[in-house]
Amino acid sequence: MKPDITDLADLLGRAVPLLDVRAPVEFRAGAIPGAVNLPLMDDEERRRVGLCYKQHGPQAALALGHRLVSGALREARLAAWVGFVRAHPDAVVMCFRGGQRSGIARQWLAEAGYSIPRVAGGYKALRSFLLDTHERVAAQCDFTVLGGLTGTGKTELLAEVVQAIDLEAHAAHRGSSFGRRLCGQPGQVDFENALAADFLRRRVQGLNHFVVEDESRFIGQRNLPRALHLRMQSAPLVWLEASFEERIARIRKDYVLDTLAELLDTHDAAMAWAQLSEMLGSSLARIARRLGGARHAQAARLMTHALEQHRDQGDTQAHDAWITLLLKHYYDPMYASQREARDSRVVFRGPRAAVLAWLRAQML
Repeated sequence: MKPDITDLADLLGRAVPLLDVRAPVEFRAGAIPGAVNLPLMDDEERRRVGLCYKQHGPQAALALGHRLVSGALREARLAAWVGFVRAHPDAVVMCFRGGQRSGIARQWLAEAGYSIPRVAGGYKALRSFLLDTHERVAAQCDFTVLGGLTGTGKTELLAEVVQAIDLEAHAAHRGSSFGRRLCGQPGQVDFENALAADFLRRRVQGLNHFVVEDESRFIGQRNLPRALHLRMQSAPLVWLEASFEERIARIRKDYVLDTLAELLDTHDAAMAWAQLSEMLGSSLARIARRLGGARHAQAARLMTHALEQHRDQGDTQAHDAWITLLLKHYYDPMYASQREARDSRVVFRGPRAAVLAWLRAQML
């Protein structure tokens, strides 16, 4: 059989296909980016084997596992693994600790004529390595942080910078109180794993200077690794500027029009409008205390009117009233205080074209 894989940086950096034979419940709790879960045992089989291990020891548990996964069931699971290996000849197999389950999978595959290496230490080793990656990246790499008021188009600009790491894309959240996305956020473990793997792949490409958006410790319900967030707090800051009118139009598009379009792809019109109203209303409710009772009530009235005008008459401009209120009385004052505290770190400021040109020149 092929030797175990011990170079985890190379494995993750090259995004080698991973055959994960852990149970589905383990995979849901945390997975390596790009890994495919084709389990040796399902959740109930794993539960029964684990209980047997506690009560009767490892040999009895192993024997039970072989009885549970035998005959046609064994052949079906082996066939799934063979299909994966045929599609990915460079695949590597893994379980939780790189022990029995990946060993059994590798043995069955070898008997079927397919030799496949195993990850030394399994998922546990990969998870530990990915956590350490955040520490190494923070210590060894240069960072430039992109800041700007809400609606200036920071995410769009990052998409045009090769060295950019889109933290909000990894967190599946736009970062603001209205930033919730329809797909929902990944779990914290998956967020950390995917972010670290992204850094590793970029470093394999020779990149050691990264551009990230200015973020608080939390992006929605996901929190940035501490070492990375601390490193961002001391990095040079580039400030993106845009007119007030541009910002209103971008927020209207991102938070209203694009969200409605996504909802209409999967819901009938009535349900889509109801969902949009609920999402915007709940987002507004989250900042009610910061707005104050009277201003929150005013924003809610403007939002309700805008949704009615949009739905009944196609008037998307009606949203500009509540967006303007939030920018003037919530977002801009909050950013103003933050920017004042960080002003000494600002190394460049300007509109989109100027900032993009400056960043590209710095990266070269």
